[in-house]
Amino acid sequence: MSSSDNNAKPVRDEDAFDVDALSAWLAERGEGPVTEVQQFRGGASNLTYLVRTASSDGQSRDLILRRPPSGKKAAGAHDMGREHGIQAALAPVFPYVATMIGHEPDESVLGSEFYVMEKVPGQILRQDLPEPVAPEVADALCQRVLDVLVALHSVDVSAVPELAALGKGEGYVGRQVRGWIRRLDGSRTDDTGDWSDVLAWIEEHQPADTGQVLIHNDYRLDNLVLDDDLGVRAVLDWELATVGDPLMDLSSMIAYWVEADDDELFQLFRRQPSNAPGMWTRREWVDRYCAATGHAPSERDLVFYEVFGLFRLAVIAQQIWYRYVHKQTTNESYALLGQVVSYLEQRCRRLIGEAA
Repeated sequence: MSSSDNNAKPVRDEDAFDVDALSAWLAERGEGPVTEVQQFRGGASNLTYLVRTASSDGQSRDLILRRPPSGKKAAGAHDMGREHGIQAALAPVFPYVATMIGHEPDESVLGSEFYVMEKVPGQILRQDLPEPVAPEVADALCQRVLDVLVALHSVDVSAVPELAALGKGEGYVGRQVRGWIRRLDGSRTDDTGDWSDVLAWIEEHQPADTGQVLIHNDYRLDNLVLDDDLGVRAVLDWELATVGDPLMDLSSMIAYWVEADDDELFQLFRRQPSNAPGMWTRREWVDRYCAATGHAPSERDLVFYEVFGLFRLAVIAQQIWYRYVHKQTTNESYALLGQVVSYLEQRCRRLIGEAA
């Protein structure tokens, strides 16, 4: 497998910043001057840049800069200090995080707050595998990805004050349900569907928390850095991480997991090679996770986790669609997100009907 993960492109005009100001900021932290900046185009939330610097011995060093998007943002979202702090606190107890360089809360430096971390070398799997692999290799990859998720959920949060402070106690599922409904209401556009029957079902069928652990909340293949043998080197994008119900982490993960026999429209959503021969199905992910952790959710609760994951994904898409509709971003890759939200609404409704 190729070890290249560089899908970075020239920085979009609307996402540009003062490179000289960044060089000065990095110099205060012992880093060399910036020689090149590119932008990763895969993400749909925070903006991510590849920053290449020069060292005193003439060698280049690659860093990653993260900053929030422009336009309307959900309350509490895109908190760079929080994302930086979680990774810094995790590093001594969970080996799959990048090394942090620093966080800057002062928006006057680059026009927004931001943080910088070391770039972890390796590959990030996108929509398709760079080259075919045997089914047993894909199966082994899924097992490694599961092992890292179980390791994350096994972190002793109480032993790390910065992580323990993320917890709000029991009732995580209920807070998530209420919070994501508020986010939908706050980002509606003229074409937003009714959703009322889906939301009523979600509210009525929410289960009690199954535990309080550190969860990533956006755990999927394209947020992992892999080595040449498809082992996990690092987990990226900790924006939504918190302390909560571990099965809600599984809920968000399987929402993105598009299988080979899913319908044509859902195939258009695929951002990771989850359809390759040997990759686990959504049900296999649930069953193997539960076997590894001892959780035993009911069949009704499993429907809730799948429906809620899709609803949550729809709200994320709707928030970005809102920014696009109101011309807060000109990124044309967002032009179809209104249709994505509509499809996910129908998919939720179909799952609920099948479970009735």
